[in-house]
Amino acid sequence: MADHFPDAMTIQFGEQTLIYKKRTWKIPDAKTGEVIEKGLRYGENPEQEAALYELVNGNLILGGCQFIQPGNGLVSNITEEDMIQAGKHPGKTNLTDLDNGLNIMKFLMEKPAAAILKHNNPCGAAFGVTLADAYEKANMADRIAAFGGCLIVNRPMDRETAEMVNKNYLEVVAAPEFEEGTVPILSKRKNLRIIRVSRILELEKYRTMRFVDFKSLNDGGIIVQQSPMNRIRSRGDFLPAKTMYQGKEYIIERQPTEQEYADMLFGWNVEQGVTSNSVIYVKDGVTVGIGTGEQDRVGVAEIGIFKAYTKYADALSFKKYGIPYKTFELDVKNGKRDKDALLEIDEETRRNRGGLPGSVMVSDAFFPFRDGVDVGIREGISAIVQPGGSERDFESIMACNEASPQVTMVFTGQRAFKH
Repeated sequence: MADHFPDAMTIQFGEQTLIYKKRTWKIPDAKTGEVIEKGLRYGENPEQEAALYELVNGNLILGGCQFIQPGNGLVSNITEEDMIQAGKHPGKTNLTDLDNGLNIMKFLMEKPAAAILKHNNPCGAAFGVTLADAYEKANMADRIAAFGGCLIVNRPMDRETAEMVNKNYLEVVAAPEFEEGTVPILSKRKNLRIIRVSRILELEKYRTMRFVDFKSLNDGGIIVQQSPMNRIRSRGDFLPAKTMYQGKEYIIERQPTEQEYADMLFGWNVEQGVTSNSVIYVKDGVTVGIGTGEQDRVGVAEIGIFKAYTKYADALSFKKYGIPYKTFELDVKNGKRDKDALLEIDEETRRNRGGLPGSVMVSDAFFPFRDGVDVGIREGISAIVQPGGSERDFESIMACNEASPQVTMVFTGQRAFKH
């Protein structure tokens, strides 16, 4: 074995015991053909040994909360048969990207959907009329970051989608099933990991299953917490954006439209898988800009906007000229392409404000000041989803009511931090 972690692991919570078994796979070496049994290739970096464990026994109940039971494995239950094409033994980041993709997808099962992840954050996520439509939208939402990413879809992979996927470089493609003729198309990419996760079709039930979340500290200590629970299931679960301040009530004046409610639900569900602090923008069931992992909220709101503009320009360049924006920019610098054509892309991106007008702004925690809200309003957003609970909620409500046209806003009543 390439790692020195034990074959089994036992964790005792008071009188209750959980037993885990290390997951290994027998996979032929791509060069020699020799069958090698091992677990994860490595952890976050090649010099870090790592292991994947599946819960095989134990039923933990703490404080009236029953945690997930054995027999519900998703990523930890993947077998050699599920690795339709292994390429190489998977690394830790391949599987954690897949895991977080499933974490997002469990809220998006009502329509064909696709999510592409990189470094445990979504690059793009989208609903579609068909699976191919969902994949195209998710990919074009951030074609740059999707390079080398992990794709998760919630419907069986079909030929049309497989042909589109084959045009791009991905490291992992996961689906509940692969229709006849799709694997030969995908396997043209020899190092692509093609993984069947049949329980994707049952993902919705995982919305209410809690797991134990461990965080190891530098001193060897461990913080243990329950996994979060998303309380928003339908538009009726959103709370009216209102607050009292110095004896005066502040309430949002414009109510959301049906489309805004749909995007609010979609955006809040995608937000469950985004590293905090985060602000994302969604429109028509597609992510427009995703800002992640910042220390201040106004800063991450601005980063999401910057990314929306950047990805919009790149999509224009790719659709019109078949090359990335940065390649176009370099060609202009070297005198190989017309500078006016590049300026046209820049102008169209500015004119359309990166596709942000009419989008929904989603924040994983409350806005401590109205500056974050104002950032989105200046770009033409039409609605905001945020937990609420700030002492200055009244300022955010005022900003929405003063906007022209008015912006609507709802509260979720819960935070969605993910660290």
